[in-house]
Parts: sequence; structure tokens; C-alpha cells
Amino acid sequence: MSPLPIDQMKNELVDHTPFPSFFINLQGDLLESNNWSEVYFGYTADDFAQNSLRNSLFASVHEEAWNVILTSEQAIRFNNLQLVMSNGNLIDVSLFTKRCLFNDEQALFVMSIPLDAVHTMGDNYQELIDLRNGIQSSFMTVTLDHEGFIVNGNQHFLKTSHWTPKRVVGKTFWRLFPETPDSEKMAQTIWKTLNNGQIWQGEVEKVTKNGESYWVYLTAIPTIGTKSEDTRFILIEKDITKEKTIQLQLEKIAFIDAQTGLMNVHRLESVITDMIAEGRHFSFVYLSIDKFYTIKDLHDQEVENGLIVEFTKRMKMYFQDSTMARINEHEFVVITPLPEWFIQGFLNYLQQHPIYNDNIAIPLAISGGISRYPEDQSTFLQLMKASLATIATVREAGGNNIASLSRATHKTLNRQAVIEKRLLLALNQQNLQVLYQPQMDLQTGKITTVEALVRWTDEEIGVVSPDELIPVAEETGLINRIGAFMLEKACEQAVAWHHAGIHVKVSINSSVREFRDKNMAKSILETLEKTNCPAQLIQIEITEKFALEAEGETSIINQMRQLEEKGIVFVLDDFGTGYASFRYMQLLPIEILKIDQTFISSLTKSEKTQRLIDGMIQLGKSMNLTVLAEGVETEEQKSLLESYGCDSIQGYYLSKPVEWEEIERLYKAR
Repeated sequence: MSPLPIDQMKNELVDHTPFPSFFINLQGDLLESNNWSEVYFGYTADDFAQNSLRNSLFASVHEEAWNVILTSEQAIRFNNLQLVMSNGNLIDVSLFTKRCLFNDEQALFVMSIPLDAVHTMGDNYQELIDLRNGIQSSFMTVTLDHEGFIVNGNQHFLKTSHWTPKRVVGKTFWRLFPETPDSEKMAQTIWKTLNNGQIWQGEVEKVTKNGESYWVYLTAIPTIGTKSEDTRFILIEKDITKEKTIQLQLEKIAFIDAQTGLMNVHRLESVITDMIAEGRHFSFVYLSIDKFYTIKDLHDQEVENGLIVEFTKRMKMYFQDSTMARINEHEFVVITPLPEWFIQGFLNYLQQHPIYNDNIAIPLAISGGISRYPEDQSTFLQLMKASLATIATVREAGGNNIASLSRATHKTLNRQAVIEKRLLLALNQQNLQVLYQPQMDLQTGKITTVEALVRWTDEEIGVVSPDELIPVAEETGLINRIGAFMLEKACEQAVAWHHAGIHVKVSINSSVREFRDKNMAKSILETLEKTNCPAQLIQIEITEKFALEAEGETSIINQMRQLEEKGIVFVLDDFGTGYASFRYMQLLPIEILKIDQTFISSLTKSEKTQRLIDGMIQLGKSMNLTVLAEGVETEEQKSLLESYGCDSIQGYYLSKPVEWEEIERLYKAR
């Protein structure tokens, strides 16, 4: 069907329609509109001239729907589409589009009918409309697609969560929850229930855009489509933050876990602090029920509650005259003067006194950690941390054991505590050092890039390796400050080399935690401007773990693309050691693959490794990526890589990490 001419369209559909109508070109730019856009939506023609339709009226429309509007050659209709008014509120409309000619050019006629401006006849359908409107006006609602990405959210949700339509559409379901193990498990349970076609209900802790907690009573409903991609999940939420806050405050005041009668963690911390102040010696025993969530899945709620109550009874019987607390759903602490051999006997006691369900013993395994005061640790938080580290070791060995803090773990934890204190001082005084390791182009034999590596030697604790420094920095949140320090130093050095005629790029490492800061790209660009460093001189290295997490975070992807547009190159570091995914290699702006040194170290010893590395290089080439191998130490390794078509190498074959002066000497020598 040929498009209608513009004059006929204007006369019939614009001048006489009582609803907002306009013409747009096939790129989505406004060509002409009637006066009803201001009446219903609050936008004037000048508003649309200053800000595109996509970023104003259609900001909450999913990208797929927007593309359908622009590309469909048939007349189409969208029911219950949400548009953004000039005041930021959402309005539900039915949208009609039709191809037409505007000044002899292909264009689209678009008419939107606000649903609150019309009345739909038909009792059954009207009941559904009234029900939907009632839910929308009384509850927060969020719609997810079949992959868990947010399609839209109503005004109540946006107001409570502090999101805007443009920012929240495309975020993942998991982005709405706190980044804690318990919340992640809860979100996974909800998602699993929905994908099984079942409704999930319960109290859930969520976070706003700014990371602030709020509580809702959630009803999650799956709506199954004929095709998997048509499936939608509706989240209906009632804000119970006030009630939950009062409940939590009462629990803190009472200091008692209602289900077990044990003190809670708030009371436990107070008790431990008093015992330490009195100089009393004790063992801090942290007990965790192994595979608790698997047990929950196998039994109903009543059995789960009975399990906790019965387990508590056995603890009280065995650890008589000891102080006990419930830390969370399945973890407990016992404060006792009893010796280690007696504490470990609790496992035998549980075997002799099993917990039954319908006359069948529930298989129960316990992992525990023992830390002593004052021999092992000296504060409540240190005792908690030490016990959890011990439990992690126990579980790695198979679980169902109660072990004391090992000397090695004790030494490691103490050193980590000192590193944490000294690192803050080192950052304030800029005592960190930057070394550079060169990378050579195998075709030209020239040094083209150097990797900037942080090094730290403290006057009190000596050399702190990156393997020690980075985990502590990430745990304490200081990784952002280290990243900012490294970027500034790298930019300054890159500019100095550039002015001296040494044409090398500088590559820095970055973490996903840094890029979760929505201002990360802005901060990087500001540093480039501050140091007068061209973006083309800087590369950013990310790990496969970073890439995997970034795959589901559109805000991170957008920041990476923003930096790529300015000229910054992204390198996928440690390739082959993590969670390789062709999907993120398509989504993320990666230009260089860096093969990890663990593969290179066995290159000359294993034909299997040789075939593997050859395959990695060919994979990179097939995707038009530059391939870099790190950890190259011998001429034989270099020759093999060269024969496979590897582009660049890095490693002790060229140089260990060195000062900037040595880089200049190496550059001029080649």
C-alpha cells in the first residue's frame, strides 16, 4: 500500500483529530505536530526542538518497540504504551503509526490516545481496565521481559526507587536488589519461581538508584506468551518500609530472635564488646548449616521452621552455660570457655540426636570456625571475619567439620588488617609507585604500549604484592582511589613520552566496581582533560569477570562505549581463565584480547596447549581483534606465537616491570 500524500494526511488526521498527533522522519526526528501535544503531555514545539522525541516523550519506550515504530512499513497499533510527560510523570496511551510522505520524503504519522481520555465499552474488558488502573494507582509495578530486563515501571515505582524512565528501562531485575549474598539468593529464588510459571509472594529488601534500602511486599506474577520471548513478568509491590523499620528497631531494642529465643547479632556485638573490655578469655564458635537452601527446597515452610527450632534445642543442650546467638537464617555463634575437642564433639552429638521429619532423619551437616580471644583476634568484627575465613576453608575441604583458625589464616588476616590501615595513609601521601612493562609488536619489533602496574613498599610492613593489595582495596572500597591515582599518573607519563617523541600507549587495569559508579566515564574524561592527555594514548584492561558482569549492566556498557567514542581502547585481560562468552565479546567495545600467562608458561611443553593458543589467536583474528600474549619469557615462545599470527607480546622476554626511565631506554634501543 503506497503512503498517503502529506496534504491529505494533514487534513484528515492532524487538523481534525482531538488527540496528540505528529509527523516524524524515519530517524525519529519531529517534523510537525498539532496543539494537543501540549494539552495532554505538556510539551511545546520548542521543547521538542531542544530535546529529541526519543529522549523526552518516548524516553520510557523500550528500544525494541522504538525500532518497530521507525521501521514498520505497515500501520501498527500499540496498546497500553507508557510515555513520559514534561513533568516526568508517565501516561498510558494507545499509539497508532502509519507510513506517509512529508515533502516528498518517507515519514511516519503518529497519533497517541491517552487512555484516561476515552471510555472503553464492554463489561469484561472494562473490568480488566478498571482492575489494572486500580493496581497502577495503588501499588508500585514493574514489568520484566523474558530475560529479566526491565521493560517499564509505573509512577509509584519511579518515585520510590528514584529512577527515571530513561535510566531504568533496560536494567536487569537483579539491579533492584542489594549486593549481598542473602539478597542475591532471594532474587534467584524469585526468578526461579517465575520461570517455573508460579507466583512468588513475600517481603523483599530492595535498593533505590542511589543504593538506599527500602522494603516491599512483593507479588511477582508470570504471564506466559506463546513464544518464550513474549513472556512477561509483572512485579506488584507495596511499600512496607515504615513497618519494616519499626520491626527492625524493635528487634534491635529487644535483642532477641523471636523464633529461637537466642540473642541476635546486635546484642551479641554488645556482649562481646563488654567481655573484651573485662579482659575475659573465650572461644568464638561460628556454626553454619551446610546446604541450608537445598534443605529448604526439599521441605515445606513448617519443616524448615521446625529444623531451626530443633537445631537450637540441641545447641542449648550441648553448650550449656554458654552464650549463644542467631546471626541469620542458618548461622549461629556460641561464646564458650570450653576446649576445642569438646566443641568439635558437637558434630557427633548431632549424629546421635538427629532431627526428624515424618520419622526420617534430615541429613544435617555443619561447618564451623573457632577463633579465640585474645590469642587470635581482638575485636568483634575481627572474630567474625576470622571465623568466616575458617568456615570457607572447611567448606573447600568438603564441609561438616569444625576447625580452629589456622596459623596461616591468622597471619594473613592480621596482615590484611595492617594493610588496610596503611593503605589509606599511602593514598593520602601518594606513596604508591607506578612501574611499566613494555609490549612489543611482533611485525615491527617496536615497543608500542606499556602496562602501568601499581607497586607498594611500606616503611612498616615492607613490600605489598598486587595479589595482597587489590583484594584489600576492593573489599574496603579503596580500589576507586587507587584506580584514580593510576589513571592520573599514566596520563601524565603518556603525555611526557609523547612530547619526548616516544610514541607508546599506556594501559591501565580497571575493576567492575569502579565502573558501577555512574560517573566513571566522566571522571576518566576529566582526568584526560586535566592532564592534556589525548584519549588515543590510553587503554583500559578489564577481566573476563568484569566483562561477564558488565554484560547485564547497560549503564556500564554505555560508559564503555562513551569512552570508546573518545578514542580509548579496551583490552580483555587474562583471556581464557574466566567465563569466556561470545555474547559479551559482541556487546562490549573490546579491541584487544590478552592471552593469560598461565597458557604461555606451558606453550613449549604441551602440544595441546599449542593447539589451544593457536585456536585463541585465530578466534581473535576472526573477530578482527588484536591478540596480545603476556608472560612471554623465551625466544622459543616468542617464535611459536609469531608463527600462529599473534600480534604482540609482553613478558620478561622483553622486560620486567620497570621505571619510566628504563622504558625510554628500551624504546630507543629498538
